[in-house]
Amino acid sequence: MQLIQPDWPCPPNVKAVISTRRGGVSSGAYASGNLGDHVGDDPALVLANRQQLAKQTGVPNWPWLQQVHGTDLVQFDESLREGSPADGVYTSAPGRACAVLTADCLPVLLCNDSGTQVAAVHAGWKGLAAGILNKSVEAFADKPGSLMAFLGPAIGPEHFEVGADVYTAFAGLFGRMEVGDDWQSAFVPASRPGHYLADLYGLARSVFSRLGVERVYGGNYCTFADQDSFYSYRRDGVTGRMVSAIWLES
Repeated sequence: MQLIQPDWPCPPNVKAVISTRRGGVSSGAYASGNLGDHVGDDPALVLANRQQLAKQTGVPNWPWLQQVHGTDLVQFDESLREGSPADGVYTSAPGRACAVLTADCLPVLLCNDSGTQVAAVHAGWKGLAAGILNKSVEAFADKPGSLMAFLGPAIGPEHFEVGADVYTAFAGLFGRMEVGDDWQSAFVPASRPGHYLADLYGLARSVFSRLGVERVYGGNYCTFADQDSFYSYRRDGVTGRMVSAIWLES
């Protein structure tokens, strides 16, 4: 399976990977590295891809959340069960991969400077506007200035057209944070009246900046535009899912 290594100055014991659609065993619309078991792919092929990922990374423990576009995060400890409904996961225990699946939504990886805690967050626009990044920062005992984040592959602003409801949702988020209106630059009027081209990367950076997380890396991909490398739900409808994962090395 072809994996991307995030380019960021994380502590040496913090490891992370982002999968692509290449190098797996799935076929058809799911070709070939699909890791989502909820999208209509053959379960045996999904399992084979997941086993291949575990072998490549050397990490046997994966939670595989049931993502619901909400704001809940769960701790990856002995009590966490596969399929737990949540859109973020964090841990301080080595050898446990915090992982989220995406195919246009924004995956966010976080760690602290001391390399003692990591988190992975599924930040679609609904979760992002509802405050999931705010909650992810709160899940760390460290001050926000001691955290860093990596923004994984998501749909780029050239292809993410949204309605006024999305703009209104973010106006509510930033209004509650009692900050200025520079976030509005992440919404460019589209050709259709009442629609915008939205920049998920820019919105995430704006949230992190207001929370005090200044070191934010990544955000250089577009899942919609790069069909060879990434799945895109908006582009294809029926499609697979990539994983963005982070863990502490034992």
